[in-house]
Amino acid sequence: MEKAKKKQKTLAQKACAACKGGIPPFTSKEILEYLEQIEEGWQVMQDHHLQREFQFPDFKTALAFTNKVGEVAEREGHHPDIYLSWGKVKITLWTHKIDGLSESDFIIASKIDELCP
Repeated sequence: MEKAKKKQKTLAQKACAACKGGIPPFTSKEILEYLEQIEEGWQVMQDHHLQREFQFPDFKTALAFTNKVGEVAEREGHHPDIYLSWGKVKITLWTHKIDGLSESDFIIASKIDELCP
């Protein structure tokens, strides 16, 4: 009898873990493994943070998206830097306590991707 495989959770189904520091940031190898699990468009900057720019038809739509991102961030307890301008939202993620990337950054990126139409 073959054992049933456990269905692996997607990043968007996971919850962010509170970072207390003292753990090393992701290595380049770990970053690449996690980068494959999120939508295209995210860029890794200097193996330190994730960044993605979202385009919208107007300010109102960009603001609505920004507010949704804020709700997800509050719920998860992991907050991105958000730059809002007319028709554009830029999201930057990293784990401040470890001064680099962690799984929580990729979890939030995946949850943000789900907000896009």
